[in-house]
Amino acid sequence: MTDIIQTFVDLGAEVMLPIIIFIFALVFRVKPGRAIKSALMVGIGFIGLTLVTDLLGDAVGAASQEMVERFDLALTNIDVGWPAAAAISCGTILGISAIPIGIAVNIVLLIFKLTSTLNVDIWNFWQVAFIGNLSYALTGDFSIAVYSMIVYQVLLYLLADIIAPYIKKYYGFPNITFPHGTSVPGFAVALILNWVFDRIPGLNRVKIDANTIQKRFGVLGEPPIMGAILGIIIGLIAGYNIGDILMLSVQTAAVLVLLPRMVSLLMEGLTPISEAAGDFVKKRFPGREVNIGMDSALALGDPGVLSSSLILIPITLLLAFILPGNSTLPFGDYGNIPYLIALMVPVFGGDILRGVIGGALYLVPILYISSWSAPLITDVAQTAGFNFGEASSITALGHGGLWTTLLFVLSSEYFPWVVLTILLILFLVCGFFINRKKAA
Repeated sequence: MTDIIQTFVDLGAEVMLPIIIFIFALVFRVKPGRAIKSALMVGIGFIGLTLVTDLLGDAVGAASQEMVERFDLALTNIDVGWPAAAAISCGTILGISAIPIGIAVNIVLLIFKLTSTLNVDIWNFWQVAFIGNLSYALTGDFSIAVYSMIVYQVLLYLLADIIAPYIKKYYGFPNITFPHGTSVPGFAVALILNWVFDRIPGLNRVKIDANTIQKRFGVLGEPPIMGAILGIIIGLIAGYNIGDILMLSVQTAAVLVLLPRMVSLLMEGLTPISEAAGDFVKKRFPGREVNIGMDSALALGDPGVLSSSLILIPITLLLAFILPGNSTLPFGDYGNIPYLIALMVPVFGGDILRGVIGGALYLVPILYISSWSAPLITDVAQTAGFNFGEASSITALGHGGLWTTLLFVLSSEYFPWVVLTILLILFLVCGFFINRKKAA
């Protein structure tokens, strides 16, 4: 059984997601031909998103590394990025267990009306395994690691239920939510920061979103021009020659143009499934609303997310240099920054200024937590047989640095059964009241 699950996981999101979407489409009574087309469009869109985010990470990441060499700065923990983190997480028994545990938790919560999220984003259960592996590396107790994974899943579904109205209002995606371990922590942080921003004189009267930029700057505010300008600025800071600056400007312009189009392909595939799921639920559970849980990659085509992310990439490197006590060298997760802020931007109403300021403030604890978690991540990587080359210590900025990672790893160390049970009860009670309010 474990071999079957591992083979399925090894297919990767690009193959797993269309298969899962096709199965759910048939369950929701979508015609087979339409189900196949929808599943393939989702796969095509996801491959396109991956290619473009890789381009973003490679192009701007290379410029950032040039900045490292130019200013002769050294940091000891290498950020290996989410692909390596996923490979490490799936390379253990906890990684193999994450999918059946995640599905079981989702079904139980749906049955008892403690969530309104039906999660089809099974590939990203590796993020749950990531938490479990760190807990196990710290405690050596397999049962505590599994328990932490269960409680973490409950938190993700709780936040997904809270987030759904924001996604519908800002992104225009009805009956879709993002129980995504990389993105949902930023939502909670953005709620606090937005409250603070609203009370800062001056900042509370300024709004700079994509529409404002286009109105004020005309053609200069168009996505390809904005992308090219940002690329030129980053290239100049990196000390590139004129040829490399121009190449980088075209690449960053391409990212701002291509990502929204890849998202539209994803939505073309998801829309029939989402509509069918809504009809399915209405017929069998009158008066109840269920949201489809998807990868937050759907949000990456938004101009507010893209523009803020491009600006935040060099800011991330700058913060890594100037923060005292930080030992993380950002590298592999530059392409993951849009995911980190994907659910912050809706809270900020698409305001790019707030997105950049809020994102920068959010990255400060992320860098410190990823530095703290580096020994655990290195230990898990060695256990999983992951080859990290000449690096002596590794981390993963976009996952090892999240406040949820800190919360669950520390909860696993100090009175774990008591602390995790208290968290579980708290999350379940919140889920009960939130879903009862929706039903009313």
